[in-house]
Amino acid sequence: VEDQRARWERKRSRTAKELLETEHKYLEQLDLVLTYFVTILKAKGTLKPAVLETIFGPLESLYSASHVLLLHLEKGNLGPGLENFCQSLDLYGHYAENLEHANKTLKEQLRKNKSFRRFKKLQETRPQFQGKELEDLLPLPLQRLHQYKHFFRDLLENTSPDTAEYQKLAKAVKSVSEVSQWVQDIFDKRENSLQLLRVQKLLKGQKTQILTPGRWYIREGWLLVVPSKGEELKRRMFFLFSDILIAAKPCHPLHPLNSNKLSCQAVYPLHQCSVDKVFGHTQSQGGLLSLSFPHKTLLLMSSNQQEIHDWYRSLTAAVR
Repeated sequence: VEDQRARWERKRSRTAKELLETEHKYLEQLDLVLTYFVTILKAKGTLKPAVLETIFGPLESLYSASHVLLLHLEKGNLGPGLENFCQSLDLYGHYAENLEHANKTLKEQLRKNKSFRRFKKLQETRPQFQGKELEDLLPLPLQRLHQYKHFFRDLLENTSPDTAEYQKLAKAVKSVSEVSQWVQDIFDKRENSLQLLRVQKLLKGQKTQILTPGRWYIREGWLLVVPSKGEELKRRMFFLFSDILIAAKPCHPLHPLNSNKLSCQAVYPLHQCSVDKVFGHTQSQGGLLSLSFPHKTLLLMSSNQQEIHDWYRSLTAAVR
């Protein structure tokens, strides 16, 4: 037991030291943005207050919270320091929510506002920036949040459960995990919106509405459709979403507007679909899927067995 405690203590001290050192670095980088951008821009009035607020979000509040945490860490007050810091963790969620809008506004200002463009370039040439640009520094709080999650977890794992500090660390781990999940959800939704938009632009015309609230993109790929009568196999591009499956074919390569687009052939709702694997004679070099809908059965084939297996998994999960 004594040996175990000594091992815990060594690991814990190492983690606490690393947390302290990286917190110093993190604050230095935030300080660069606040000193050379936010404070001077406020004083000069180069950007309107609302624009400044949009680009930098709650950065000053994040800095204050980390500064207080640092003071606690330097005194070795780990438990109380983290407990106090966790009350400010929501700021990281709000920062993530604002980040896309912040980047858009920054690009817009760089395009339209000549004096801001010159000012930014000048500040970034200072030796303190070490070649970094403002765009490199703005995502730092979200990278730091990810690091906090690992640090807090490591500290908890190397703290004896019968100490008062253990409870405080457990609370800190729970808080940082919840905020990390909130931030991850923001990024997942954003990524999903981009995928829906991309597919919408790939399809010719606006007849098929891809951008529907609550719809999630899952996967896409080329598959062969096996016709019911003895016709030739048809190669089609399939897009799988959480509620529908879309079959599309390439538009004519010489079409003046749509040569690089796809024409939607069918939209299959998944809520009344059942999926079966039909390997039969093609087992060695591929496979066959059977999709049954109320008024139609769709046979899909691929010469790649792994691909058919992946599609089967994705389809059954979406249907379920």
